[in-house]
Amino acid sequence: MNDLELLRRYEQEQCEDAFAELVNRHLDLVYSVAMRQVRSPELAEEIAQSVFMILARNAAKMKPDTILTAWLYRVTRRAAIDLTRAESRRRLREEAAQNLAELTVEAPDWTNIEPLLDEAIEHLDHLDRSAILLRFFENKSLREVGQILGTSEDAAQKRVSRAVDQLRSCFSKRGVAVAGPGLTALLSANAVQAAPAGLGTGICASALMGGFHTSGTLTIAKTIAMTTTQKTLLTASIAALAVGAGVHEGRRISNLQNQLQALHQQQEPLAAELQETRRRRDEATNQLQLAQDQIQELRRDVAELPKLRSENTGWRNSARELAQSKAAQAQQESDPTEAMAKVWAVQVKQLKERLDQWPEKKIPELKFVSDQDWFDAVGQANTLQTDADFRQALERLRRKAKNDLVPMVQQAFEKYTDANGGQLPANLSQLQAFLDPSVDNAILQRYQLLQTGKLSDVPPNQPLIAEKAPVDDEYDTIYMIMMRGTAVADGKGWKLPKDSSQTAGQ
Repeated sequence: MNDLELLRRYEQEQCEDAFAELVNRHLDLVYSVAMRQVRSPELAEEIAQSVFMILARNAAKMKPDTILTAWLYRVTRRAAIDLTRAESRRRLREEAAQNLAELTVEAPDWTNIEPLLDEAIEHLDHLDRSAILLRFFENKSLREVGQILGTSEDAAQKRVSRAVDQLRSCFSKRGVAVAGPGLTALLSANAVQAAPAGLGTGICASALMGGFHTSGTLTIAKTIAMTTTQKTLLTASIAALAVGAGVHEGRRISNLQNQLQALHQQQEPLAAELQETRRRRDEATNQLQLAQDQIQELRRDVAELPKLRSENTGWRNSARELAQSKAAQAQQESDPTEAMAKVWAVQVKQLKERLDQWPEKKIPELKFVSDQDWFDAVGQANTLQTDADFRQALERLRRKAKNDLVPMVQQAFEKYTDANGGQLPANLSQLQAFLDPSVDNAILQRYQLLQTGKLSDVPPNQPLIAEKAPVDDEYDTIYMIMMRGTAVADGKGWKLPKDSSQTAGQ
């Protein structure tokens, strides 16, 4: 049965065994929290007794979603604070902590953490505090923590880790630095102390007696108040501890001296072993560095494999094309016409592939050229071997494409001026509606308008539009379109093309 089921059974059936099971489950938690607050076993026992009496009286008021571990922790802490305030908590805790610290052998980290632990836990939110208490104070597995909190095991793990990080942050602000794994180990080993034997039996009897008389006039303050005899015993205990502190300190110093002497005797073999360990470490470091260098070299070789494969494939393709070209030339000797057509077909393929490799050499007007235009472009070249051969062939192809564009632009200018009283467009975008649909905006963006105003005011031999820049500075010229012809421009000015069939006067 879980905690709430046991509590309901005690409330409804007055079952003492159910309440005793609750006490056995949570007594160590309550006693440890109280002990950390008051630093006195007698006071911690009274606080534990009071807490379970409060539990017995409030059994009927517990909500169904109550986590009893967290509830007991909060009630214990409040009860301890009330008691220590009433009995000069600060003076008693400082004196008891000073004397008990000399009599208790604990890990140095826990000595620093223990006085701050409960205050740090108090700063956590409800679910994080419950996760810490269930995991380290109740020694629950992560699966059990998840079941109690209503989450999965993974979610419980994350919540516990987050709560541990928050505790570390609190300790760090108080000047105590501890690593996450170290804090987890310290909490697992020291968070809960075993309560004195027989304390549970007395608590059950007292709590049940108080629980069955809920209408009585006893209050929590009266229940946990110390008797005069208990105060006298506590004062005598503190005095005895103060008297024995000097004897204990002398014994502790003597033991430390003996341990120091033993450590000196062990120092020489440990120093030799340390030197050998360092030598092996340096040797291993050198071997590791050598292995890393070899791995890095292998990685560079592997990274270059795709490039080498690509180059190998390119050489193979070039060799294949060269063999095809030679075969075509050999066949040309027996059948010149057919052989030349095959050679040109191979060269057209090579020219298209080279154009794909040079996207900056493309212009959108190339959509107008035909297959015959490609053959004409390579047919005018003796051979296509160097980059210059390909660039010249592409210049001839671009020139043919721009020649195909000329009549469409001239017709668009005529239609526009007819529709606008002889007025020229202010920009080329106004000409779009009068152009063939194949002349898109990408083509128009390559040209700039040179003339505006009335068409009748523009001399016939003056260009209307021109390319903004040549595609290939070495082989191309700037192409210019007039109403009755074309012209080209270079660094010395513009002139009619030598191979153009149109003139400015036509």
